[in-house]
Amino acid sequence: MALELYNVGLVVIGVALFGVAVLPRFVSDRAVSMPVFFVALGMLAFGLPIGLPPPDPLEQGTTTEHLAELGVIIALMGVGLKIDRVPGLRAWASTWRLLAITMPLSIVGAALFGRWVGLGIPTAVLLGACIAPTDPVLASEVQVGGPGMGSEEEGLEEAAGGEDEVRFALTSEAGLNDGLAFPFTNLAIAIALVGFAPANWIGEWLLVDVGYRIVVGVIVGIILGYLTARLVFATEPDTPVAESVQGLEAIAGTLLVYGATELVGAYGFIAVFVAALMVHHYERSHDYNRSLHEVSEFAEQVMMAFIMLFFGGAIVGGLLESLTLEAIVAAVAIVFLVRPLAGLIGFVGFDRDPAERATIAFFGIRGIGSFYYLAHGLNEAAFPDADLLWATVGAVVLISIVVHGITATPAVRWLEKRAEASE
Repeated sequence: MALELYNVGLVVIGVALFGVAVLPRFVSDRAVSMPVFFVALGMLAFGLPIGLPPPDPLEQGTTTEHLAELGVIIALMGVGLKIDRVPGLRAWASTWRLLAITMPLSIVGAALFGRWVGLGIPTAVLLGACIAPTDPVLASEVQVGGPGMGSEEEGLEEAAGGEDEVRFALTSEAGLNDGLAFPFTNLAIAIALVGFAPANWIGEWLLVDVGYRIVVGVIVGIILGYLTARLVFATEPDTPVAESVQGLEAIAGTLLVYGATELVGAYGFIAVFVAALMVHHYERSHDYNRSLHEVSEFAEQVMMAFIMLFFGGAIVGGLLESLTLEAIVAAVAIVFLVRPLAGLIGFVGFDRDPAERATIAFFGIRGIGSFYYLAHGLNEAAFPDADLLWATVGAVVLISIVVHGITATPAVRWLEKRAEASE
């Protein structure tokens, strides 16, 4: 029986990998995204009477946390390696607005809906923190392209600052808010452990969770990113073996930077993204950037496929059974009301086309980061109604995957046609 289950698992893994390799040829120009297929595959594989036990994120909390963690850090390296725009206050103005205004408003809005559903204060705060990270990997149509692809018609120097604003804003937001959601998750954990009274947690939270861990994460990312770039671009691969593994430094650097940053108690998510930016901008015109990007994107797509596969399995295993009518309303509102309104508020006074602002506000895609923060929070402290919380977050991610996956391509095409018509 165990051997049969092993062979069934190999078949499912093989089908998933075939999907990663083949599906982009068929869905790239259609109003559907790859994650939808993998969720459906997971529901089919774990729903059929073939012996595969459905995943249970509540029972397998540690495994869920580490699997999602790996998916997030690989995605963050990929995001950092593909952003051509040089970081700056003005150049990244849309990003700072999304992080400083939209993200906190989204957290507060989701937490309020959590209270309305009936969740306790710490559980509602954890819900808000969980839905904070956006996840462009789940809708590649709204990401920037690879290195040097900011503009198809301009040279690299022009392309470095010429990325489409919608794609840039959503990609850069995801690169940073995956790490900046951590203080709010730790806030929920602190409230669950020591109570809601601010005197019990506010000092340590501000000093350590908000101050030390963010600042040190950025510093470690800069230092290790610079050292990694020096090592990567010091020599050219000039042997068959060296050429066969070119680009693998992206994965190696991801694991090294993340692990080292976590060892000093800082936020590894922030460090990985910053390090990726450092590597890419160290030699922005170097062809090897493409190799790094391709390897990281391949790993990112494989991790996405498996996580969505298990998500589909968890759904047929009963992940959403705890949903109440109020929780369903809250999940729909988080996707269609909370994030869009928070996004529009964040862009008040921002000098961009209203259609672009509305598109950025709408595509607050939730996914792997939400799974990570939820699993991490539940592993660190006891939260009442954990099953309802998982069901609500699962519903938010499922709605986001389907809705944003279907609308991403038409939305981007509409914006492109609109831009062409105005020229």
